[in-house]
Amino acid sequence: MPQNFVIHSNNLPILQSIPSASIPFIYIDPPFNTGKVQARKHTRTEQVSSAAEGDRTGYGGKRYKTTVLSEHGYADQFDDFLGFLEPRLREAHRILAANGSLYFHIDYREVHYCKILLDQIFGRENFLNEIIWAYDYGGRPKNRWPPKHDTILLYVKNAADYVFNYDEIEKIPYMAPGLVGPEKAARGKLPTDTWWHTIVSPTGYEKTGYPTQKPLGILRRMVQASSKIGDVCLDFFAGSGTTGAAALELGRHFLLIDENPTAIETMRQRFASHASEVHFSDGLSAWLAGEK
Repeated sequence: MPQNFVIHSNNLPILQSIPSASIPFIYIDPPFNTGKVQARKHTRTEQVSSAAEGDRTGYGGKRYKTTVLSEHGYADQFDDFLGFLEPRLREAHRILAANGSLYFHIDYREVHYCKILLDQIFGRENFLNEIIWAYDYGGRPKNRWPPKHDTILLYVKNAADYVFNYDEIEKIPYMAPGLVGPEKAARGKLPTDTWWHTIVSPTGYEKTGYPTQKPLGILRRMVQASSKIGDVCLDFFAGSGTTGAAALELGRHFLLIDENPTAIETMRQRFASHASEVHFSDGLSAWLAGEK
């Protein structure tokens, strides 16, 4: 019976140990090679009586002081980004099930290079979609159009046979419901390849504090569309564990891999209420034993 595992390790040797054609669904959100340190701070803000004590002004001119409680981050920079990705993507292709799907999440700086690499590995004929995840949050430069989207490339193992659960995908409202009639308006429509969805709110219930955390809503949509109940969903750049959270919610199983201790601790906290269902390990042997 498949189980849910979080593995603390370099992902490449783990991938090399997974049996071929055994994983129905893979989502990865690798480092974007931005050249920056990705960081997230936990802060506490409290009102102060003296203007000199405060570092910000709030409503009615009241002064507040911000205290940094903790900060987590990692360096997002590689000398050879494609050289880092290629062996991992080749392993992903090998272990992907015959009717499986890979969702590859990247930003505008690297997407064109990555698509060429993925075309070489999966074949251009197995490229299914370029999904644009668009959001509207954060700073707005005044010297160019503000970049407010990521790209998700969807490849399948075999374009003639893959999972796409049309009826299970949560529908979205029509923008002009009056033009389609009450029946269609009530049913909603299938999302297109452009997904408008907010980022994880800095103050929302989803927030784990992990830098680059992706919203549950976009992972839920992918898992709904491209896997079946009971399938194993793999994420080998697991970060905050959102792929696992979506899998648990939708009756799938998961295998999450990350070598960052902060990511592992974040996932321990995130899955604490599922402690009996989620196993933490530094290797694959226990997961393989559970698969047999």
